[in-house]
Amino acid sequence: MQSIRLQTGQEALVARVLTKEGKAGYGFNFQLDATAARHMAEWQAGVRKEKPALEALLGHPWEKAYLAGEPVPWNSEQGFAEIQWLP
Repeated sequence: MQSIRLQTGQEALVARVLTKEGKAGYGFNFQLDATAARHMAEWQAGVRKEKPALEALLGHPWEKAYLAGEPVPWNSEQGFAEIQWLP
């Protein structure tokens, strides 16, 4: 888990999970809810069957993409691109 500052000044909590096969999944939450971010990451990695619900709060591109079923543009936020994940 990593907290980042978005370009808008809002904070976001970002989670990453790795499967045993090495597949990464990412999740986020703008209310800094670690469980919600982790559940989203687990779903993206394919270890959680049901897609977690998300209520759009900011109209952020991540929210829009997630709700539309499109790939989340993670690197649209410099803070995400700068995260140094542990191996």
